[in-house]
Amino acid sequence: MDTTPATVAGVTVPDSRLVREATELVREAASPTVFHHSRRVFFWGTLRGRSRGLRADPELLYVGALFHDLGLTDRFSESEQRFEIDGADEARGFLRGHGVPEAAAGLVWQGIALHTTPEIPWHMAPEVALVTAGVEVDVLGIGLGEIEPASLTEVVALHPRPDFKRRILQEFTRGVAHRPATTFGNVKADVLERYVPGYERENFVDVILESDWPE
Repeated sequence: MDTTPATVAGVTVPDSRLVREATELVREAASPTVFHHSRRVFFWGTLRGRSRGLRADPELLYVGALFHDLGLTDRFSESEQRFEIDGADEARGFLRGHGVPEAAAGLVWQGIALHTTPEIPWHMAPEVALVTAGVEVDVLGIGLGEIEPASLTEVVALHPRPDFKRRILQEFTRGVAHRPATTFGNVKADVLERYVPGYERENFVDVILESDWPE
């Protein structure tokens, strides 16, 4: 049972069956590191959105935040596609199952699928942009200055970050090491290069020069 206060750092957590079931699904599937990270992403994304005049549908943003790293978990990481797509597909299916219109479910899919793609989400709907906004704060420290210190303290008290930098890098490594080809052109190649012995990242220039075209 979720015991999160109704309002945290001025952000009201939606109280609906959809949100409760999303919370329990991710709590059961993910490690504590990923679960607490995903919850923080919802709060940071909402707060950064407010500072920029962006407001997303809170249920859609919540599901986008909660499911964004679901593709790193053992239960949802068996595919050979990018982990972002794993999470996006599960979120869209979950929302469809709760009667959410296709267009709205599609926004959540986009927010999750693009959350490791810099800049582009900011030019899209708030439900897309604010997933990235929350991830940027929690993983990279980008946008910390847009959040009041008291809000940072309140959210981290509810969802702590013990040894988070090391632990989230372990989660990234474990979630994509078995499908290294999916890291081409994205930030997870940096993770495998650092932590997986023998991994050699594919080079974009080499792909062009070694293609089947004669010139």
